[in-house]
Amino acid sequence: MTETTGGVMRFDLDALDFAKGGGRVTVVAQDAETGAVLMIAGADREAMERTLATGEMHYTSRTRGLWRKGESSGNTQRVVSLAADCDGDAVLARIAPAGPACHTGAASCFGDGALDADTIAALGRVIAARAAAVASEGDSGAKPSYTQRLFADRNLRLKKLGEESGELIAACADGDRARAVEEAADLVYHTLVALRALGAGWDDVRAALARRAKP
Repeated sequence: MTETTGGVMRFDLDALDFAKGGGRVTVVAQDAETGAVLMIAGADREAMERTLATGEMHYTSRTRGLWRKGESSGNTQRVVSLAADCDGDAVLARIAPAGPACHTGAASCFGDGALDADTIAALGRVIAARAAAVASEGDSGAKPSYTQRLFADRNLRLKKLGEESGELIAACADGDRARAVEEAADLVYHTLVALRALGAGWDDVRAALARRAKP
């Protein structure tokens, strides 16, 4: 597993068995936020060293040699963490993609189905993008979307959070399963918006749950 010390990413390359794969290991690139598998590629020791040195994914292929993901397209992959498998011949690279992973322009080389790994995380990413857009655009004069209105108005944000909580409670009290599911979805959305306004997101919630799950 990677560790970051003084801004330098550290990973035990000696734990990898490059010889087993003819000088390369298999790298599985996974979206760190959504859990979606984006692509699989090979990497020799030099590629892994460049990945650690730059914090961006580098790969090796028989035709291209050493290459940095996004070098020509701009669709870079920032490393979040690296973990070797039990045999040392494969690496799970959790990354933050700056664009599509596939050369076809698709987000994942495995099709849209691979992007459904974590719907809540995907929703969180959309909300984060909307928040960033609001911050960068300011008052453009255009009619704001509902999400933009929530980010711009703290009182509205908190009011809607309370309303959705109450509606979920009422649906559960009435024993209305279908309505409870819909109200829960509304509450999740408004919760993610409220968290994003504080600079937090689904990953923070997941980390808190993981800490509580530890014995």
